[in-house]
Amino acid sequence: MKIERIGVVGAGQMGNGIAHVCALAGYDVLLTDISEDALTAATAAIDKNMTRQVSKGLVSDDEKSEALRRIDTTLTLTDLGPTDLVIEAATERETVKQAIFDELLPHLTPDTILTSNTSSISITRLASRTDRPEKFMGFHFMNPVPIMQLVELIRGIATDTETFDACKGVVDRLGKISATAEDFPAFIVNRILMPMINEAVYALYEGVGNVESIDTSLKLGANHPMGPLELADFIGLDTCLAIMTVLHDGLSDTKYRPCPLLTKYVEAGWLGRKTKRGFYDYRGDTPVPTR
Repeated sequence: MKIERIGVVGAGQMGNGIAHVCALAGYDVLLTDISEDALTAATAAIDKNMTRQVSKGLVSDDEKSEALRRIDTTLTLTDLGPTDLVIEAATERETVKQAIFDELLPHLTPDTILTSNTSSISITRLASRTDRPEKFMGFHFMNPVPIMQLVELIRGIATDTETFDACKGVVDRLGKISATAEDFPAFIVNRILMPMINEAVYALYEGVGNVESIDTSLKLGANHPMGPLELADFIGLDTCLAIMTVLHDGLSDTKYRPCPLLTKYVEAGWLGRKTKRGFYDYRGDTPVPTR
């Protein structure tokens, strides 16, 4: 399977990061979203992030210019039909992902590989709703995509070796490192990371410490670059809650029960950095703890 044209569904933080690294690696990229504003913002973000790489000597001006020329955008999802590989990076809701694949399927070539950047949803279940479960995989990038080196590759029960090898080849060409995960809820990274974040929220909920003391303790006591509550804000509290819900429902173990305080923040619309409020308030010059 020769992959040269990659379609990316969703122009948010993950989608534009995936488009960014694929274009720099020499792939032709078609990025789609339902919002023209999202596509405009994504193009601007890619340009800004590549400029930062140029300033650090990681990318040359010519490499940046060539990569930007390789990225096209469209509001029409079915334009991705002729691509060799589709990477879905839409919101972490299974019904949304299924609707995207349902719309795409009639327009794909017989050899197009379908993948999802899902951080927790069953690959086998997503694949079973398509006409090509053997050509379907989990392709989970870490955030921020241009910086983080890991990509989790998750086979569904029907994924064939040729598809896995083709996706592994893309990871290698991107200059990233792959880790193979089995198709269990939240895979490897989020199976371990999200319960830690959820436990930090429980520590806050139960009054063990405030936001600042919890984050300081993990940064200085465990040498974490970011505290767990700061990291939750960066990821998005809605995403954290969605993953914990998948873990709780999928594994039927009370240790994965989402903290009620996490649910409360999400219900309030305090989702972290993207809404300017979460465990920290980002509306001023300096983030201020909200508890």
